[in-house]
Amino acid sequence: MATSEKKKEAFRATLTTVLERRLFFIPSFKIYGGVKGLYDFGPPGCAIKQNITRFWREHFVLEEAMLEVECPAVTPEVVLQASGHVERFTDFMVTDMKTGECYRADHLLEAALEALLDDPKSTLSEEERKEVADTLASVEELDCEALGATMTKYGVKAPDTKNDISAPFPFNLMFKTSIGPKGDMVGYLRPETAQNIFVNFRDLLYYNGGKLPFAAAQIGQSFRNEISPRAGLLRVREFTQAEIEHFLNPSDKNHPKFSNIKDLTAPLFSRELQKSEEKAPKEMSFGDAVAQKMIANETLAYFMARTFLFMQNIGIDTSRLRFRQHLEHEMAHYAEDCWDCELHSSYGWVECVGLADRSAFDLRAHSAKSKTDLVAHEKFSEPRMEEVLEVKPNRKELGVKFKTAMKAIVEQLAAMCEEDSMAVKAKFDAGETASITADGSEYELTASMVEIKRTMKKVSGRTFTPSVIEPSFGIGRIIYCLLEHAFYSREGEGNEARTVFRFKPLVAPVKATVFSLMQRDELNDAARALSAALTAARIANIVDTGSTTVGKRYARTDEIGVPFAVTVDFATLQDGTVTLRERDSMVQVRLPSDEVPEVIGGLVREATSWEQVVERYPEQAAAGEGS
Repeated sequence: MATSEKKKEAFRATLTTVLERRLFFIPSFKIYGGVKGLYDFGPPGCAIKQNITRFWREHFVLEEAMLEVECPAVTPEVVLQASGHVERFTDFMVTDMKTGECYRADHLLEAALEALLDDPKSTLSEEERKEVADTLASVEELDCEALGATMTKYGVKAPDTKNDISAPFPFNLMFKTSIGPKGDMVGYLRPETAQNIFVNFRDLLYYNGGKLPFAAAQIGQSFRNEISPRAGLLRVREFTQAEIEHFLNPSDKNHPKFSNIKDLTAPLFSRELQKSEEKAPKEMSFGDAVAQKMIANETLAYFMARTFLFMQNIGIDTSRLRFRQHLEHEMAHYAEDCWDCELHSSYGWVECVGLADRSAFDLRAHSAKSKTDLVAHEKFSEPRMEEVLEVKPNRKELGVKFKTAMKAIVEQLAAMCEEDSMAVKAKFDAGETASITADGSEYELTASMVEIKRTMKKVSGRTFTPSVIEPSFGIGRIIYCLLEHAFYSREGEGNEARTVFRFKPLVAPVKATVFSLMQRDELNDAARALSAALTAARIANIVDTGSTTVGKRYARTDEIGVPFAVTVDFATLQDGTVTLRERDSMVQVRLPSDEVPEVIGGLVREATSWEQVVERYPEQAAAGEGS
């Protein structure tokens, strides 16, 4: 194993030990042996998650006046048929031919190819190494058959037993269930929170006064029956998503606040840069990226910039952040542009936020399946002549040919988007029949049954299917990367390494600890009174009146990332002052105890900096750091 890989594993082992010992998160159902891909957040982890989601609401929902919804996780099958999840939400799986153990095929192939490239005893020629590297870079492009052939070529075996494996086959990642006591309604646990918002579009548009653009948001649990969960919180079977669906006119994707962020720079890893020799992102302003058409439109760029600021505010190391544009093979056929906000961890680059211009696909899909118009109306300031596409069904001929199915066919023709209507017209113009699907059945139409033509018409407005810009946040992945970015060790007593989380006050699970210098009733009473004052100011705090040294108590709270520590000592009883210590600098100041809630509150809100506090109050010689 390469030295760098050993260092990463050692780092993860140390981090995991601290996370489990201090109850940030632990395997679920631990006393029964646990279940892969399921985790429980303990008190510090739960507090961090709540702080991040609270700030997400402030940063996005409040700032952009979004409409927040909360919808059920159990979803009828028909909804996920319309969205394509029932048919296409799959990964390729292989099984150990002897034990039956299941593995995700692309992950096994990637691991085998990486091992080949990293093997110091490898006899690969330069040409063979290049072929392996090229194959590794294109694993995601392989279909089921090509994936199987490549795994056979490189002799991929089951990693745990070295047994032969089966050919790959598709595995749907959704958890299937039944709704109701009869069990005759098929449902699934939702694989994403987005579909709830799409099916509620018409009501949300009405609530918003029929005006576009508007955004709806939801924070909730999603479920994916991962084949082989791994890497802690990075690949799990139940997780929290925070998703935004920003609905807008497809002919106007500018954003009114774009000027606020156009000069903000971030590392952008475009398709062209990914294919270049350097294969490295470029620091660029969002304004330039839109002007150069690297990012498709202002609204998508605006949400990318707001995502960057969100990550910065919660304490992500932005030198370990990049926006990577999807390559052509990664893009859904309907998508206009897609970027991932990726954070670097010991596991490599991790997709934590997906930002996509999904065009009008979702609303059209649900509109066709539900036979409900999910559209908006734009009223022009004055009527104008416009070329429109007219679809006129010949009801008499359709009725004679298709009898009772005529009604469904007419409805389907009316619901077709312009692109589909033009495809039907092209068939007719070529002298061919055109097939359409209505109510689950396929029908062949001739040119005499439907007239499709462009004509000039005086119109005072138009009805259209809105486009959607979708930022989708994986909260668990963000938390894990934040934990890695914030974790470090420093020297303590007797050269002992002490572990610390440098959380920003905004996300720290506890904002302050209150210590009494020693076990004396009057000191303990003063500590509890100060804790009560902090609680009244809505500042999360804990009281520690234990008998261990202050230094060890500092170390204990540093290990869960508490940014500030207040110590009540004998001076408190004489003049009402206490010491206030900042976690990372370990600098202490002395200040009146009745000013502590206001000072810490300002630090937590970032209305005050620690440097300003040090200027305002006398510095106290650090005591107990090494004891």
